[in-house]
This record gives sequence, C-alpha cells and structure tokens, in this order.
Amino acid sequence: MARTTISDTLAYVDSRYELGMLASQRVRDLNGGAEPVVETDGGKDKLTVVALREIASGKLNVADVRHEFVQSYKDSPIADSAEQSLEIESSDPELREIDAELENALLDDSEIVAEEDSADADEE
Repeated sequence: MARTTISDTLAYVDSRYELGMLASQRVRDLNGGAEPVVETDGGKDKLTVVALREIASGKLNVADVRHEFVQSYKDSPIADSAEQSLEIESSDPELREIDAELENALLDDSEIVAEEDSADADEE
C-alpha cells in the first residue's frame, strides 16, 4: 500500500498535534477490538499505520474519535498528591529495603530544603 504522509491527513484534522492525539486514540480503539475502516495487510500493518491511513482516507469519523479522546480524559480520575505513595507492593525484602532508603533520602532532602528556606528567610 502507498505511504500515508502527514499532508494526506491534514485535510481532516486541524493540526499535527491533533493528528497525534486522534491517531493515538484510534490505536487504543483498534487495540480494544474496533474494526479498521480501511484494508489492512492481514496483521502485518502496525496499528499506528492503520490509524493514520484511516484518517487520511476520510472514511473515519474524526469528530467521533475526537469526542472519544476528550471523554477518555474526562473519565480518568486525577490522583490527589496526598494519595500518592512510594510504597512498593512486593514481598521481596531487597526491594523493600531500597524503597525505605529512597523514602528516607527524599525526607532528608525535603528537611534540608526547609532548613535552607528558613535560613534564607532569617537573612532577609
């Protein structure tokens, strides 16, 4: 099959940035079992190539893919920074030890920064 170029796809999207977003969403759809709207080489084509060919062909409803992309980020929960943990869920004692060392190093660094900030504030 002929190569698909960016200029082939720009007639259907507003920018190269949007092309990347829409192609990545379409690849996720194809990975999820969606049927391609263009001919493929029996599994030899990578899904990224198939997605770009679909966009360039004009057969793919770009508005629907755009909507799916936006919805995928609306539905994703945003982790609160207080909920994030450095805890490693492993029974390997060596990994637990490394995790503890890293956590202690991070705590030490934050204490040093806090001390430097208070020293700078005292100087002013």
